[in-house]
Amino acid sequence: MSSSAALRVTAVDTYDIRFPTSRELDGSDAMNPDPDYSAAYVVLRTDGDDNADGSEGHGFTFTIGRGNDVQVAAIEALRPHILGRSVDELCADPGSLARDLTGDSQLRWLGPEKGVMHMAIGAVVNAVWDLAAKRAGKPLWQLLADAAPEWLVSQVDFRYIADVLTPEDALRLLRQGREGSAARTALLKEHGFPGYTTSPGWLGYSDEKLTRLARQAVADGFTQIKLKVGADLADDIRRCRVARAVVGPDIRIAIDANQRWNVDEAIEWTRALAEFDPYWIEEPTSPDDVLGHAAVRKAVAPVKVATGEHVQNRIIFKQLLQAGAIDVLQIDAARVGGVNENLAILLLAARFGIPVCPHAGGVGLCELVQHLSMFDYVALSGTTENRVIEYVDHLHDHFLDPVVIGEGRYMAPTLPGFSATMRPESIAEFTFPGGTFWAADLDRQQTEQKQRQKREQQKEQAA
Repeated sequence: MSSSAALRVTAVDTYDIRFPTSRELDGSDAMNPDPDYSAAYVVLRTDGDDNADGSEGHGFTFTIGRGNDVQVAAIEALRPHILGRSVDELCADPGSLARDLTGDSQLRWLGPEKGVMHMAIGAVVNAVWDLAAKRAGKPLWQLLADAAPEWLVSQVDFRYIADVLTPEDALRLLRQGREGSAARTALLKEHGFPGYTTSPGWLGYSDEKLTRLARQAVADGFTQIKLKVGADLADDIRRCRVARAVVGPDIRIAIDANQRWNVDEAIEWTRALAEFDPYWIEEPTSPDDVLGHAAVRKAVAPVKVATGEHVQNRIIFKQLLQAGAIDVLQIDAARVGGVNENLAILLLAARFGIPVCPHAGGVGLCELVQHLSMFDYVALSGTTENRVIEYVDHLHDHFLDPVVIGEGRYMAPTLPGFSATMRPESIAEFTFPGGTFWAADLDRQQTEQKQRQKREQQKEQAA
């Protein structure tokens, strides 16, 4: 094994991993009726001891099937920036890599700082943070919570947001956030962080399945569930009525339109569902329409407006906050440029006093985003009031450090890293198109096609 000072990144391996969730309509909503939860996955390998916990960094970004190959290609385009880098330097200053990746002018032209390239940057940056936390022997939330405020400020890119959040503002917020952090760490380890579940609410589910899963969610200790809406108003009214009857008046029900509506439609539709006391309306219109969200928020109060899972960068979040357009800010661990940009977004939310309730509907997103919320609670906002992390009960068994839910709460991860490492056997099975699952699935489809052709030929001969 090489000495620590000489360790380098020796390989950047990528994988197109897809799960066939569309076959059971898991994840279905008004905008995305047939998602196959997928991960454009990256492993940073080093010349360290293969058996050491700190020898690899794992990261990914989430897609819903086709297009995952495009996302993998984007990650591969970043390889020249990563290969040969000093591991110690990367882990000591992940922000330096984040700035280099977003600063590549020819790749930046494809964004800038948005879209496929920005998501690829997020996957790579998150893999570096996974490596750093493993080498430090801490779960990522604790690595961040233990870090000096001055160092955390050095990890944030203040370009384009300094008009509302300066480095001095950030330092003040982080220093205030450290007050009482030891007591909050103890509470977090004992009681976890509040969650809510979307599992009952997928649009393709029958009323019977919605009823069963909503009842189970309450029994499991969740105090909030979420329903997908936006395809058919009469259908939404019926489903909301069913859900409210099942969970009773004291459980919060959030509704999520997944960007389906124009602004006027969002207002009309949300008002039509107001009798069921929705807690928030999520993604009522385009995630880029800052003023549209502000108009919806003004018109549908007291129903809250939430968005963020498709907000492309810290700049749009800044504008949503400046315009008073949202009541709830929803970060996504894999949509923006990784941990560094999410630190900026968490600081913006703290600056404006807006609660953060992360998006986590997708493969591995629960595993990642819990770390960001737990850091926010322990060392920044200092509270869990009106803060919940989305929970979706899919695909956790494919990770070596899956989320643990107890009484409707996320229990704090204890293993070093970002909880991003996928099981090798899952990678081998679900890599597209050559993994064992997809190869067998292709064989099945070809066999069925041949059987159909044979039956058609027999019918023609009989005629």
